[in-house]
Amino acid sequence: MAEEALENRLLVACAVAREAGALQKRRFLDRENMIYKFKGPQDYLTATDGEVERLVRERLLGAFPGDTFLGEEDGGQVSDRTWVVDPIDGTSNFARGIPYFCVSIAFVLKGVASIGVIYAPMSDELYAGAAGGGATLNGEAIKASSTTSLSRSMLEVGRASRQPQATYLAMLDTVMATGAGIRGAGSGALAVANVACGRVDGCYETHMYSWDCLAGLVLVKEAGGRVNDFLAGDGLLKGNVIFASAPGIATEFAALVGVPLVE
Repeated sequence: MAEEALENRLLVACAVAREAGALQKRRFLDRENMIYKFKGPQDYLTATDGEVERLVRERLLGAFPGDTFLGEEDGGQVSDRTWVVDPIDGTSNFARGIPYFCVSIAFVLKGVASIGVIYAPMSDELYAGAAGGGATLNGEAIKASSTTSLSRSMLEVGRASRQPQATYLAMLDTVMATGAGIRGAGSGALAVANVACGRVDGCYETHMYSWDCLAGLVLVKEAGGRVNDFLAGDGLLKGNVIFASAPGIATEFAALVGVPLVE
């Protein structure tokens, strides 16, 4: 695909993310009429998830009818040109009235995550990046942090409820023994985006789906950070372990959690 075509897709994805975020914000502020249910333990689903996903699907496939679309709520198809979308990442925050959630849009070209766009409407922050073009936050270039010490690092370390608790707790104990600070704010996509802009130094979770993190992984790589090969195996459809880190602690952090890095 020509560079111009990738750039065009990035521009369209940014516009669609802002439109989707505006819809998220309207529904979030109209909390009296919000209805939600649970797909699993602490796994929220609201009517807005489906509404936003339909909007994003319509806009992206309308602009690029030869592409395919894979969404968290309604699934889809994969091909050499596939959009991967989480309509609301951080739905538990959204449902509980916590203004920390986003729309996440990635584009996978011939098996390579090539575009990442994340928009958090309540803070009006648009993260955007494309392969070889760097990463930005509201138009300004971003980069991963320069930390070289795990003991001085802040990490987002999460656990998917579908993964074994004992394994997670053992890993958490190992990581905390380094002196690193641990946080979690309820949005995997924003956790990875925080690594890209240097707000946190690393992110690890035992399992995420592609729509939760693929856009953020593009951003981290373009911001000079290190990531794992998330799409290895059947990561696009079934998910995988997710790792993103500032370059100065990546080797040590990855060794602690047993994740191989992309060279």
